[in-house]
Amino acid sequence: MKLARYHIGDGPARLGRVDGDRITDLSDVPGVGTSLRMILPELDSMRDVILAADGQSLPLDAVVLEAPIDAPQKYLGIGMNYKEHAEEARAAGIPIPTSQLWFNKQVSCIGGPFDPIVKPDLSDQLDYEIELAVVIGKKCKHVAAESARSVIAGYVVANDVSVRDWLQKRSPTFTLGKSFDTHGPIGPWLTTDDEIEDPLSLGMRLTVNGEVRQDWRTEDMIYDIYEQIAYLTQVMTLMPGDILATGTPAGIGAPTGRFLRVGDIVCAEIDGLGAIENRVIAEA
Repeated sequence: MKLARYHIGDGPARLGRVDGDRITDLSDVPGVGTSLRMILPELDSMRDVILAADGQSLPLDAVVLEAPIDAPQKYLGIGMNYKEHAEEARAAGIPIPTSQLWFNKQVSCIGGPFDPIVKPDLSDQLDYEIELAVVIGKKCKHVAAESARSVIAGYVVANDVSVRDWLQKRSPTFTLGKSFDTHGPIGPWLTTDDEIEDPLSLGMRLTVNGEVRQDWRTEDMIYDIYEQIAYLTQVMTLMPGDILATGTPAGIGAPTGRFLRVGDIVCAEIDGLGAIENRVIAEA
């Protein structure tokens, strides 16, 4: 299933099922409501009801898609988790970590799949990072890698937008440079885990104004998504709706200084998950 949050005009957020180029409203289906995060633990048992729903159907281009996960508790990202990206980071003077390197993106940074990205006035080092993001479906702790897939609700496309000078120089942790408002667009919808045969074998591409900047596959991860869940759940309880950005491949702007500018259009696409597209705008 592909599940999206959306609104029409100035109306409230609703929940819908995406089929091709149309979206079917689910918000009035008993037990569904308008919060995708709240129903994640029950998705398996609700599947037949959701698939049979025949609410209002609209073309996707008639609605505004929102971030599919509403009010997640955590948005975590892993740094330098693709082999070629780690090498380009080292060339830029960033040491390669010897274990999983995790950071917070504050949830206030999250934006919709087609919302603008604001370039802050205080920096000219605005960078892009396409990432496969895992959405947790069940409360979990001490999960073994071999059973980690059972706690995944599904996947979204993420752009882990980064302000490089704040990331590497202005703050002793990654948190500030990763958490500017609007710097966490995700979507375009949640694709449930059963739709993806192997999340470790997906093509991913990012373009800026139509020029390909990143073009890689998820099998290049150093630590796969199951190892990531096992590692994190040694430390903390993951909750339904928590988002894990699983790393970006080579091709980011930092090594070459090709940072984003106002007016740029950034498109990030992952096989089977769809695409998000965000225009860079000036800070008001």
